[in-house]
Amino acid sequence: MTDAEVRDLEHLVRAHTTAQAVALRARIILQAHTHPEKSNQQLALALGTTDRTVRKWRGQWVKTHQLADAPRSGAPRRFSPQVRAQVTAIACSLPKQEHISLLRWSRAELARRVAQDPALPRISASTVGRWLKAERLRPWRSHSWQHIHDPLTFLQRARPVLEADAQARALLRAGTWLVSLDEKTSIQVREGEQLPRPVRSGKPMLHEARYQRRGARHLFAGLSIADGKVYGTCRQRKCFVDFQAFVQQDIIPEALRRQVQTVTLILDNGTTHAPKQLERWLKAQEQACEGRLRFQVHWLPPNVSWLDQIEIWFSLLQRKCLQPTDLGRGK
Repeated sequence: MTDAEVRDLEHLVRAHTTAQAVALRARIILQAHTHPEKSNQQLALALGTTDRTVRKWRGQWVKTHQLADAPRSGAPRRFSPQVRAQVTAIACSLPKQEHISLLRWSRAELARRVAQDPALPRISASTVGRWLKAERLRPWRSHSWQHIHDPLTFLQRARPVLEADAQARALLRAGTWLVSLDEKTSIQVREGEQLPRPVRSGKPMLHEARYQRRGARHLFAGLSIADGKVYGTCRQRKCFVDFQAFVQQDIIPEALRRQVQTVTLILDNGTTHAPKQLERWLKAQEQACEGRLRFQVHWLPPNVSWLDQIEIWFSLLQRKCLQPTDLGRGK
C-alpha cells in the first residue's frame, strides 16, 4: 500500500462519522499491512471478527483497493416503465376525466382505477404511493387559486394599494395614515360543556365536542400598516351603520390623536362599506372635524380582498384564538 492509502485508512478508523462496518474493514487492511506474517485467523481473533470477513475484505482490497459494498442488482422489476408512466398520467388527470365521481385522487382510488383497466396489471396502493413520491406528486392535496378576468383593470386598481403599502411608514411621517379595514363575520360564540384539557405526553390538547351556542359576533377591525397596530370592535350586526360607528368611534379619534392630516382607507367592495354612500359620508366627517382631517379611499379590485393587509391579521386571529372555538365560561 502507498503512504496516502495508509493515511486514508487511518482517517477512516479515527473519524466519528465513519460507519462501524467501514471502520472494521479499514482496521483489517491496516492490520494486514502492519503484520503481514499473521494469518486470517490471527487477525480475526485480534479484531474480534471472523476469519471469513478478514479473508473477504483482504481479497477485495487486493482487487479494487476499495472498502465499499459491491452494487446489488436487487429483485427484478415487476412493472415496466410504460406501466409506471400510465399510472402517473392517470394521477395527473382529474378524476372526472377518468369518469370517476371524486374530486381528488387517493392512493387506494388510483390503484382501484388501474385495476379496472384490462391493459394494466394489478398494482397495490403502496406501490402507487412510492411512484408518486418519487415523482413528487400528491394528487390528494389541493390549493385554491383565482383567475384574473381583466389583468389591465386589476393592475390599475391594485398598483396604488401595493405602492401605498410599501411606503406606509414614509407616508405616516408625512402626515398620511394608511389603514386597512375589513370585517371578520359570523364569529361563533361557543361554550364547551367541559373546559379544554391541556396536552399530555403523547396526547394533544382535548376540546369538548359538545357545546352551547351563545350567538355570533362580527368583528370590525383596522390595521395601521405603518406600525402594525390593530383597532377593532365587535357588533351583533354587519351593516353600513355599524361600519360608520366603528370609523367614528375608533379610527377618527386615533387619527386625531396621531395628529395626521390625511387618513387613507383601504377597502374591498363589500356591501358593508356601501361604496356609493361612503364618499358622501366621509365628506361629512371632514366637515365635522373642521378641516383637521381629510379622507382618501383605495378600493381593491373586485374579489381581491386577499390584498387587504388586515386579512393577514384575521388569519392569525383565527388560527391562534378562534380555532377550535371555545370561549369558555364567563368570557
